[in-house]
Amino acid sequence: MIRSCTLADFDAILQVINDGASAYKGVIPDDRWHEPYMPADELRHEMASGVIFSGEEVGGSLVGVMGSQPVKDVVLIRHAYVLCHRQRRGTGSRLLKHLISAAPRPVLIGTWAAARWAIRFYEKNGFTVVDGEEKDRVLDLYWDIPQRQVETSVVLADVRASREIVRTSGDNTEGNLSGLILP
Repeated sequence: MIRSCTLADFDAILQVINDGASAYKGVIPDDRWHEPYMPADELRHEMASGVIFSGEEVGGSLVGVMGSQPVKDVVLIRHAYVLCHRQRRGTGSRLLKHLISAAPRPVLIGTWAAARWAIRFYEKNGFTVVDGEEKDRVLDLYWDIPQRQVETSVVLADVRASREIVRTSGDNTEGNLSGLILP
């Protein structure tokens, strides 16, 4: 069952994120990995910044979580994790479809460039990679992340975001998807 998470789910969300994130250990750059992957204070900050979590519950326990965050003219998918022992059973796909269907605006996702399996997962679910300078521009426009994370990340756009991205170069002075290029 997919449901909205509440503050009462905080500890379970944190546990799912940190368990699921263990797949990145040794894959993402060492300077981006830390234990725990997401400390409780960081999760509190993300939630206070508008990340709203949905989760899949099995037997009364959360087995996967995925956040969404409205930013300017898009919705960002944030912190998508499934417990390691529950991966490859469709939880991530069901959560992603749930959030996309509820998103009133185009959807963007950022993930680690070295996490090829995550990129393939999003591509399989209809997202397109935004590369190079456009990726950097999109990350700068919609995310508040350190430069090192920008350097080691990719952005993927859903069909709606892809349609709104102008396929010619230009200045993006409006603070939205207009003027961005998709390969």
